[in-house]
Amino acid sequence: MKPVVQLERTGCGIAAVATLAGVNYTQAKRVAARLGIFAYDPKLWSEPHHVRRLLKQYGIRPASTEVLFTSWEALPDLALLAIKWRRERGRAFWHWVVFWRGSHRPVVFDSKRALRNHKRTDFGRIRPKWFIPMSTT
Repeated sequence: MKPVVQLERTGCGIAAVATLAGVNYTQAKRVAARLGIFAYDPKLWSEPHHVRRLLKQYGIRPASTEVLFTSWEALPDLALLAIKWRRERGRAFWHWVVFWRGSHRPVVFDSKRALRNHKRTDFGRIRPKWFIPMSTT
C-alpha cells in the first residue's frame, strides 16, 4: 500500500480512499465528482457518509458503524481514522488518514501535502477520535 497525497487543501477524504483503492488522487477525485462528492464540501470532512459512498465505488467494504478509538493495539489491521477532531460553529470536523498494520510494522498514511513523509509512525503525536474498520477480504 502506498500513500496518496491530497492535491487540494481539503481533499483528505478523497486521498484516503485513493490510498485504500490503490489509485491516484486525480482518479479518485473524478469518481467522487460523478457521485457529487467534492473536496471543498465541508460534509466530506464532517460526515462519514460521503467517504463510505466513495469506498463502495471501489468495492471496499467499510464497517457499518464508527468505533471509538481506545488504543493503537485495539485497531484492526486496516482502518480509516478521524484525527485532528474539533468543533467549529457547532459542527464536528476531522482529518482522514489510513491506518495499516503492514507486514513490517503499523503505519499511518497521512495525505497532508505539507508533510515530508506521508508514512507516519509517530503514533504518540496522532490523536484519533474514532475509526471505521475496513474489510481486508
